[in-house]
Order: sequence, then C-alpha cells, then structure tokens
Amino acid sequence: MSRGLLAGALLAATLSFTSAQAQVAGADQVQEVTLANGLQVIVWPDHDIPNVALFNWVHAGSRNEVPGITGLAHFFEHMMFNGTKTRPQGEFDRVLEANGARNNAFTTNDVTVYQDWLPRAALGTVFEVEADRLRDLAFVPKVIESERGVVHSERRLRVEDSLVGRLQEQVQATAFLAHPYQIPTIGWPSDIESWRIEDLKTFFATYYAPNNCTLILVGDVEPKSVIALARQYFESIPSHAPPEPVRTKEPPQEGERRVNIEADAQTPLLQFAYHTMSGADPQQPTLELLTRILTDGDASRLHRVLVEEKKLAISADSYVDRGFDPGLTWFLLTLPAGGDTKQAEAVFDSEIQRVRDSGVTAQEVARARSQALADFWRGLATIDGKAQALGQYAVLEGGYKRLFEAPHAYETVTADDIRKLAVDLLRPSNRTVGVLTAATPAAGKGEGR
Repeated sequence: MSRGLLAGALLAATLSFTSAQAQVAGADQVQEVTLANGLQVIVWPDHDIPNVALFNWVHAGSRNEVPGITGLAHFFEHMMFNGTKTRPQGEFDRVLEANGARNNAFTTNDVTVYQDWLPRAALGTVFEVEADRLRDLAFVPKVIESERGVVHSERRLRVEDSLVGRLQEQVQATAFLAHPYQIPTIGWPSDIESWRIEDLKTFFATYYAPNNCTLILVGDVEPKSVIALARQYFESIPSHAPPEPVRTKEPPQEGERRVNIEADAQTPLLQFAYHTMSGADPQQPTLELLTRILTDGDASRLHRVLVEEKKLAISADSYVDRGFDPGLTWFLLTLPAGGDTKQAEAVFDSEIQRVRDSGVTAQEVARARSQALADFWRGLATIDGKAQALGQYAVLEGGYKRLFEAPHAYETVTADDIRKLAVDLLRPSNRTVGVLTAATPAAGKGEGR
C-alpha cells in the first residue's frame, strides 16, 4: 500500500472510530427484560432515522439435530414464512410490504435468526404478525412438500454444485467425531427426503417457544414502550419445557485427518480446519487478531507469501466459528488452474510454524488491531449492524454487555498472547485438511467423440 493510501486508510479509520464512539455513548440506554414466559427482550434506542431493526434469535440450529432429522432448523427458516392458523400462506410478507417493511432470515449451526426492518410506525403491526407465527404456525402438507423441494434445490446450489461448499461439508463432517457440529446446516439429502410432519411438529414445539428466543430491537424506539408492546403481543404465548441441552463434548483430536475429493474442477482448493473455542471464550479477540495477521489484507502473511511472492494461490482467507460450543477456525486457499496443492500446503505449514516458533511483530499486532476496531465500529454504524452485533453477543458470546467491552479486549491482546494461542491451537494434530483437485481421466477413456 502506498503512503498516501495508508494515510487515507488511517484517517478513515480514525473518523470511523470517532463517529461510532459517539453513537456507542448511548450504550447505557440498552435495556433488557425477561417476560413471564421466558422471552428475553433487549432494546437499544438509536434515533438517527425513524426506522427499527427487529431480530428474533431462536436458539436452534443444526447443533440441535440428530440423524434422521438433519436440516430441520434450516427448514423452519422457510416454513416460518408460510402461514399460520389464522393467516394464509404469503400473508406475512404482504403485511410487512404494505407497511413499508422487509424481512429475511438465516440459519447457522447454533441459531435461526428472523430479521425485520421497518418504519417505526409499523412496530405494533410487525409485533402482531411475529407473535402470530411463533404461536400458531400452520403445518399444511402441500406447503411442506413444496418447501422440501425448495430446500433440495438450495442444497444442490450451495453444496453439490459448489466446489467450496462440497469440500467444506466433508471437512466439517470429518473434523467432528461426536459433537453435532458435524451436521451440515442444510441437512443430509436422505433426511431432507424423509422428514415427517410429526418430526416438524416436535421440533417446533421443542425449540420455537418464547423461553428459547431472544428478541433484539434497535432503532427509533423508547425501551419502555417496546417492552410494553412485547408484553402485549408475546407474553400470552406459553413457555415450553426447556430443550434438552447438548451434552456431548468433542473429544480432543489425536492426529491430523484428511479429506481428498476429485471433481470436475479447474482451480484446486485447500481447506484447513483447526479445533478452537466457543464464542464466549475470552480468548476470541486474540484468535481474531491471529487470523487477521495471517489472512486480512495484502500485507497479511499468507497473502503476501502464497499469493504475491510464490504465486501458489489466488486467494487466502479465514473465518472463525463463534458458537455455543468449541468450533473450528478455517483457512481457505484457492489455487490457480493446475496449481500444486502439495507445494501450497508445504508453504502454508511453514508460515503457520513460523508464527508458532517466532511469534508475530508489534507492527503486525497494531495493524490487526486497527483492522478489527475499524470493522467493529463500522458494523455499529447502522441499526442493522447494531442489531446483529447485539444479538450475537447476547446469545453466543457471553452476554450483550461484552459487546461494549470488545474495543478494550482488542487493546489488551499482546504479541505473546497470539504466539501462545498459535502454539496451543494451530497444531497439525488438531486439524482436518481438505484437498480438492481435478479428477483424473479414467484409464483408456478419452474425451469423447
């Protein structure tokens, strides 16, 4: 990066910090309450624009499934938009659109999150329809079969027709021997084909209860009035017996595992998945800075060596699972056409070992910290970003108050902390390696006529 670009980036980061810090000054206005039926409601006022972000975090993901019903958490992401006992299919979307609101949802290993973005004036209406689908979701066989087909198509798109997705699914299933994190969020094909309506009703009754949800609201609202609306629309929904906790703990990995896939591919792929920690682990900021030093930006170690210097990869990325239980930290390499996976893996291993042996520099720590803080503050610049961050910390990372402690947590990470964590976690015996290469033509077979 040139000096001019670097100075501009630093100035932008400083301005971003200053602006977001002014917004975060209202963090003491966040209010949390648990209703009589166990629904947790967290409200963060932000009066910049007359809009509201409402996210319902249902504490149910693929981690709560077992063989035979895999993919059900994701299936409900679809089903929750398909009508209730009092509203026909499509009515939920029509009501929101008529009131200037829009919606979406996503599912992970740990949670299913339903997102609404709406004008402040529509809040009562959105509360009403959200409460209705949590209380009285309809199970219409024709709709179920239609959505089953949609999920099948989504699986083909995201996994079977995606080289990255196909390899990641196999690596994840290999990395976990005991814990349900081995289950793909979208589910295994045979399970998608064989869910029964009884399975759906049992899953819904178990996990879609107010005492298994966290309702996040950020925007142009007053906490007292929002909490009153929550009581009006949600408190009459009965709580259910708490879901059985996931008791299984993944045993320590005792040796490297490998997945090799041959496919119709031009660009080989390498994936490295290391067992690391839960989202609430206090070492998460250290792990984030470690991965940023390795992969964030052109100056990162893996990008500089693998992409720029040796031309062994065209990209080097990483991400960290932050869930209820210890998950994986992933490093993903995409190689050029005809790339040498063995050579790329050897260079990757050398760079990881260099961090474990010699640590990182103070300059690298400072750069990674600036990147983390810039992304953190930038994420809080909108009500959408605030709702996502507030829910992530409230549900998965030890409580929403830790959101406001995050900048200090980054500041306290040292180079020695990073080296020690790398020594502890980035061991060959603690990882699963996935390799995807071009299929070798069968002996005696040509390309066809």
